[in-house]
Amino acid sequence: MTSLSRAHSFNTAAARYAANRPSYPPALLDAVEEFMGRPLAGARVADVGAGTGIATALLRGRGADVLAVEPGDGMAAQFRGALPDVPVVRGDGNALPLADASCDLVTYAQSWHWTDTGRSVPEALRVLRPEGALAVWWNTHALDVPWIAAQHERIARHCGGKRTSAALPDDDAVRLAGLSGLRVARRQVRWGRTVSLETHLANISSHSAFLVLGEAAAQAFLTDEHARLHELFPAGMVEERYVVDLLVAARP
Repeated sequence: MTSLSRAHSFNTAAARYAANRPSYPPALLDAVEEFMGRPLAGARVADVGAGTGIATALLRGRGADVLAVEPGDGMAAQFRGALPDVPVVRGDGNALPLADASCDLVTYAQSWHWTDTGRSVPEALRVLRPEGALAVWWNTHALDVPWIAAQHERIARHCGGKRTSAALPDDDAVRLAGLSGLRVARRQVRWGRTVSLETHLANISSHSAFLVLGEAAAQAFLTDEHARLHELFPAGMVEERYVVDLLVAARP
């Protein structure tokens, strides 16, 4: 299964993604503003790989003038339904459909790893204005929470993926993100949400590793996981814990 196929798999589950994926804490955007050295209010922002608009809505809530870039049909349709007054253009981070020096900030929420950084880094820098910034971030699992670490191992075994280890040192995180040579700041923000067991499992099922498994294999895992978690959370409410990993690169 190619990376492109996994990236496009989200279009088949766009409604599930919109309904069940976690958002991001206010402290994340506080950190973006701190690293930019200016408020988001009034900033021209391109949110790339915007998906269903989870991050876009938060950026707009801070007063940013946001333009979304999204390659997928299903995700773009969900976005338009959720944020009808926010423009969304079709394209991806490897070839941004944006003018040179047109943005104060370019953001990638959960989407930077789908790009070819040899192309997406120069593209982001091209569309940034002087003193602009590129911000990329991901919700990662809080693996110091025992039940989350155990679930992560089960998912890796079932889907044939790799188990994520402890958080990377800053230099390694910057290098793996393809941002070496730029002035980069990093912030990790811990947060959580409490959701129903059904929402928790629907969130898991909206990840690409499950979307490409096939219905039978995915459902087998979810059925077993429901039984396990019901024992741990008998009231049916799951305490999810995340660490948002944020990298902000200044335009040279």
